[in-house]
Amino acid sequence: MYATVDDYLADKDPAAVDAFLRFRTMVLALGDDVEERVHASEVSWSRDRVFAAAFVYASKLEVALDLPRRVHHAALREAFPTGPITTHRLSLVAADDFDDHLTELLHEAYATAAEPRR
Repeated sequence: MYATVDDYLADKDPAAVDAFLRFRTMVLALGDDVEERVHASEVSWSRDRVFAAAFVYASKLEVALDLPRRVHHAALREAFPTGPITTHRLSLVAADDFDDHLTELLHEAYATAAEPRR
């Protein structure tokens, strides 16, 4: 397990690190109640529950967003239900992947993370 985000990113591809840091900035800007946890294979963000996670895989950033519905995004790799929540895995490679739709999905994931589960 890594102690800090910097430790986690230390040996990763520089372009993927830039993408990770861009995504992390987006997540942390959502609110003061966002809790960041660094794990051995990923970094996750939560409120009452985890709503987003990210990890560097080779030269790309892989992101997981937990949403109460299935959605589409150009960078979507897969989506699978985990109870009332659907986890969406996205591969963010290009700057274009960080679009307004991604921002909207991230906001939705954050907002619904504080709602009671059905």
